[in-house]
Amino acid sequence: MKKLLGLVLFLCMIIAFPSAGIAKDDDLEWNKILFAAESLFKAMKERNYPAIWGLLSAESKNNIVKNVERASIKSGVVYSKEQIKIDFAIGGLISRTYWNSYLNEFDPDMVLEHSKWEMGTVKKDSAVIKIQYKNSRQPALFKMYKENGTWTVGLEETFEGRKYLIFF
Repeated sequence: MKKLLGLVLFLCMIIAFPSAGIAKDDDLEWNKILFAAESLFKAMKERNYPAIWGLLSAESKNNIVKNVERASIKSGVVYSKEQIKIDFAIGGLISRTYWNSYLNEFDPDMVLEHSKWEMGTVKKDSAVIKIQYKNSRQPALFKMYKENGTWTVGLEETFEGRKYLIFF
């Protein structure tokens, strides 16, 4: 009888502990996702343009570079994609011009101070954060991507097709 009871307790421990580990792993991953998104908005608030660039997904960076390149061609002052990428990475003139214009239309405090955040769907390499501004009818669904083991922000993927970020 003692052997049977011991076996039952052992099986219960095997079943219970892995699920507790999974919950902790989920919480840790959620924290990483939320930290990456919050870091982006804090970098915007601080106007730390190299930090913003470093937090963006590869697709967001590529879309921004393409859009800036097109605008440079139209203006007659042509920059190569490589020049634009380097400028954004170091927070150069092109980067400052782009982000200053962007932040004239969007106040990061709307998200940092006046919104409620909630985790949405989380997959292996993607996630969604629901960000509900206090005066909004429905939340913005903020797209996140895990790239090279790090969570990045899909800014362009979240707001694609909009000339300026109109968050709410």
